[in-house]
Amino acid sequence: MNKKFDVRIGINPISWMNDDLPTLGGETALEVALAEGAEIGYQGFELGNKFPKEPAALRAVLAQYDLACVSGWYSGRLADAARTVEQEIDAIGPHLRLLAENGATVMVYGEVADAIQGQAQPLFKRPRFISLDQWQAYADKMTALARHTLAHGVRLSYHHHMGAYVESSADVDQLMALTGPELGLLFDSGHIYFGGGDPVAVLTKHIARISHVHCKDVRPNVARMARNGNWTFLESVINGAFSVPGDGCIDFAALLQVLYDNDYRGWLVVEAEQDPAVAPSYQYAQMGYRHLAGLVAQIEQDQPGIREAA
Repeated sequence: MNKKFDVRIGINPISWMNDDLPTLGGETALEVALAEGAEIGYQGFELGNKFPKEPAALRAVLAQYDLACVSGWYSGRLADAARTVEQEIDAIGPHLRLLAENGATVMVYGEVADAIQGQAQPLFKRPRFISLDQWQAYADKMTALARHTLAHGVRLSYHHHMGAYVESSADVDQLMALTGPELGLLFDSGHIYFGGGDPVAVLTKHIARISHVHCKDVRPNVARMARNGNWTFLESVINGAFSVPGDGCIDFAALLQVLYDNDYRGWLVVEAEQDPAVAPSYQYAQMGYRHLAGLVAQIEQDQPGIREAA
């Protein structure tokens, strides 16, 4: 008997409304995204700026659509040398409570200190740690913060991200080598590809630390133009560097096979920053769901030729 692929498929509201660039879908009501996501078949949503920030209110909104709280982005600042773990613990408290009281077991940590993802600067100007001492100091703080959230039932999941300190596969390697197992790794297929890495190789190498997965596809011709043209991150988004699974170059069949073979249990989250005026939200959210759901079903059935069928 084939083993079950113990994953659930969720989505980030960025398909409907973009927090980094509010002009993309900013007019769309949260209720529209939730209703459409539930209708498509998604089992849960990650949080965005339009969600309630109080635990009971969030629970009530999600319950209306029978949706789970998957996780939620936290903008961390531990890369700032002056920022202490104690300060971050105080700052993270309300978000940690919001997630924990709504059943989420992972928190997305995005490093925003010195990050340029929302600024009018080309991607090559992203911040970098210069010395091993800087890396180690940062890693020690990340491990301490992760230990704190884990004590409250939520595993901190580090999001490697374009325009930030940890962007490339080499950055991911360094962070994982210097941090403790308390810190999980959020694997984002689109960001690791755009950052110059091989998604399957990176996922395989760090599978023991993977605690959350963002499924984002990439249009490689746009990504190349972004690099060669010194575009900003937001220019890359607006011009269509990212899309939903099944609409780009990333081999999700291979990625999901790695997760299945290594007994990953958790969420597969469709997250694709696009302009909904160009990529209609419902259409693309449905495309991403159907692609992932089809691959999960194929893997569970252990059909030959899965990669060809995908």
